[in-house]
Amino acid sequence: MAEDKEKGDGKKGSGSKKKLIIIIIAAALLLLLIAGGIGGFLFLKNKKEAEEAKKDPGDQVPVPVINQTAEIGPMVDITEFIVNIISEDNTHYVKASLTLELDSEFAKEEADKRMPQIRDAILLLVGNKTYEELHDLQGKRQLKAELLSKINSFLQSGKVKSIYFTDFVVQ
Repeated sequence: MAEDKEKGDGKKGSGSKKKLIIIIIAAALLLLLIAGGIGGFLFLKNKKEAEEAKKDPGDQVPVPVINQTAEIGPMVDITEFIVNIISEDNTHYVKASLTLELDSEFAKEEADKRMPQIRDAILLLVGNKTYEELHDLQGKRQLKAELLSKINSFLQSGKVKSIYFTDFVVQ
């Protein structure tokens, strides 16, 4: 009988060891799943933030649709100007000319009167850009948007509908 008790106790002990191992493995798997879920959540969150940061405000610049029926407003030419731009390695500059399309003749008259202010705004905005910003298309679109906003901020009798670069060299 003593031998039977020892055999029974041995079977009981090995069964509880197996249960303990299964519980430990299940707990480890559960922790692994939780860690994976948290890691995946943080990874996807950072990916979304990176995508949002990559969105360029220059994409929001209105590009006029040109067709045969489009009304063209009065135009004001801004003659060539040369501006040094920000650069870490070498001296770079922008040589540009542009044309403003206005919404009315009154705006054209006001723009002619305010030409020193308009040229000053252009020179300051372009001068604060870097070579890398102005070297690609998105940077030029961003510059157009900033110029449009700045010039419209001090025009009172009309607004600039669009800005066209007629000459633009970054060197």
